[in-house]
Amino acid sequence: MDTALAPATAVTMGEPAGIGIEITLKAWARRREAGLAAFFLIADVEEVARCATAVGLDVPVTRIEDPDSAHTRFADTLPILHRAIAGPAVVGSPDPANADDILGAIETAVALTMAGSAGAIVTNPIQKESLVKAGFRYSGHTDYLGHLAGDLPTVMMLVAKDLKVVPATVHAGLREAIDSISPDLLVACGRATAAALRDDFGIAAPRIVMTGLNPHAGEGGVFGFEEQLIITPAIEQLGAEGIAVRGPLAADSLFHQGARTTYDAAICMYHDQALIPIKTLDFEHAVNTTLGLPFVRTSPDHGTALDIAGKNRADPSSLIEAIRLAQTMAYNRSRKA
Repeated sequence: MDTALAPATAVTMGEPAGIGIEITLKAWARRREAGLAAFFLIADVEEVARCATAVGLDVPVTRIEDPDSAHTRFADTLPILHRAIAGPAVVGSPDPANADDILGAIETAVALTMAGSAGAIVTNPIQKESLVKAGFRYSGHTDYLGHLAGDLPTVMMLVAKDLKVVPATVHAGLREAIDSISPDLLVACGRATAAALRDDFGIAAPRIVMTGLNPHAGEGGVFGFEEQLIITPAIEQLGAEGIAVRGPLAADSLFHQGARTTYDAAICMYHDQALIPIKTLDFEHAVNTTLGLPFVRTSPDHGTALDIAGKNRADPSSLIEAIRLAQTMAYNRSRKA
């Protein structure tokens, strides 16, 4: 894959009191062995330098004025597109005063990518509780990015080496999630999943499965009727559109090694039904990506890890995979276009 001439990837700072800056420094340090093309970090350059010193990382950082400069600086230094934060970050203690700057880094990344100046976006984890205290009204990155892109509907996909899952409902209580499942929601998930598998992952004929909601996929109505009344009609609609979807299938037997070879992605009914198997199979390398956007966005599939921030214990593997996947998806999408 030749990404040498592609625009550099934008990486956002995430919560500066967490591990985002640390794992970005470590990802740059492993750039050659990981085969990463150029990326730049949108963050407070002084905060990045402080973090490097605090955790004992010998990573040079350079302030750049535009994304194009990242290519010429990336080989020898981590390029930083400066975004000042309101006050110095206190390790492990998010400050709502920094919310505007954390969100501003995301907004900058979106604007640059939609303008073609950046090739893709990789977002470091944010601390939603702190942002909500400052007035943030979205459930997370996925909804917020959809808003920034023009209030587009978005779908979350989690990606690991041999498993891709899509939770139809995401950050909602279980009762609320169940109540919100509808044929229209599942059809939208199916369409977005099929398009991403084709355009971003290069799978010409995607194979999708859809789980049931109830134990044993309802077992013919014995354990519930959602499969018959909601899920099956969605599968039939997708089939009529030429999208290959099987189901509803019992979730308890869908994720073992043999089963995973029979499909390219699984659409699940709620958050834990999707995330438990993928985090169990490959916690260190799983990647979160957002479908339905006019640009590529990925993220490490873990949180801010406030408990280990500043201790040089953070593993950058998931971020490295997120950067690699973002660059691959952007390349595939550009070839498709």
